[in-house]
Amino acid sequence: MEENNQKLQAEKRYLLVKQTALVLLAIFLFIYGLIAARNFLYPIAFGFVLAYLGYPLANWLEMKGLPRILAILIVIFGTLALMAGFTIAAYHIITPITINFSDLADKAIENLIEMSVIAGQYFGMDTSNIAETISSQVGSAFDAGGKQLGTVFSATTNTIVAFGLLPVYIFLFLYYRTKFMYFMLHLAGKSRRGEMVIMLREIAAVMVRYLGGVFIVVFILFFINSIGLLIIGLPFAIPLGVTAALFNFIPYFGTLLGGLVPLTFAFLVEGSPILAFKVVILFIIIQFIENNILTPNIVGGNVNINPFFIITGLVAASIIWGIPGMLLIVPFLASLRILFKHIDFMNPYAFLLGQEGMRRHSIQLSKFKRILKRFNERIKNLN
Repeated sequence: MEENNQKLQAEKRYLLVKQTALVLLAIFLFIYGLIAARNFLYPIAFGFVLAYLGYPLANWLEMKGLPRILAILIVIFGTLALMAGFTIAAYHIITPITINFSDLADKAIENLIEMSVIAGQYFGMDTSNIAETISSQVGSAFDAGGKQLGTVFSATTNTIVAFGLLPVYIFLFLYYRTKFMYFMLHLAGKSRRGEMVIMLREIAAVMVRYLGGVFIVVFILFFINSIGLLIIGLPFAIPLGVTAALFNFIPYFGTLLGGLVPLTFAFLVEGSPILAFKVVILFIIIQFIENNILTPNIVGGNVNINPFFIITGLVAASIIWGIPGMLLIVPFLASLRILFKHIDFMNPYAFLLGQEGMRRHSIQLSKFKRILKRFNERIKNLN
């Protein structure tokens, strides 16, 4: 009897190890496939997300009597026109830096040499060859950059070609959306068709709200960054503020990455450690505002994703797909949470991905309003 039990236990352990190995192998192959086919897949993923964004307008135009093809073309060309306008406006704002880039770079090298000499003298080092060493190192850096230019140009060309297909993918997703919906309904079966419709509507809503929220946050940061840099007295405050804000299309890390641009400018070009320190303090404040007030209340409330999984998802997506992955991961995590929420045995995973259970610890505008209301009531009572 004991021998039979031991055999059964051994077989169970073997099956468990075998299943675990197969799952890990499947995950590995899936990730490898995502990396190997990244240039093919991420334009399709962008097309899917942007098709959801354009769906409300395309559907409204169809309801007004326009043919589907014409409605979709109006949405696509309208979107392209807005993107072109946004790009041109950003370019004109940033142009003052690009025009003076050569002079600014020379000034940065001079300041770097001067700071290196001061530091060398302070630590008792030989400073006679510092200027020559820094100049040669900068020259070597430019030479290395020139050698990599062909590779960068090739990668950029491939990216442009891939994204050139975006309007085609958006058109196809919008044109065949009814067919895709019927396909999903057939997969769900007759008993769960109503729930499938609800799930698809929730995904559509969260896609639109997330993308709209991100654009609102970036637009607000255009002003916050620029005004903050103007207050601390940094030259080219508006171009640097707009450039820093554009990094906020990448969630959580965007403010820190964007802050490196004015920080580098203040430290090297202006040669002012005090000004650089002011920039650091400014972007710590902006990071707090963006992470704890703007994003949770404008974007986070729409996607309802735990920040832990957003951050780990961003890191994983950057490894797999680079910057396109970082831009796409949040709406796809939100869609995954909605999918898990509508599958009974996956409900715990939806709970884990969501923010349920932690709302009382979060910082929200409604809490500030309640605090201000209590404060005003206390003042009135004192009076």
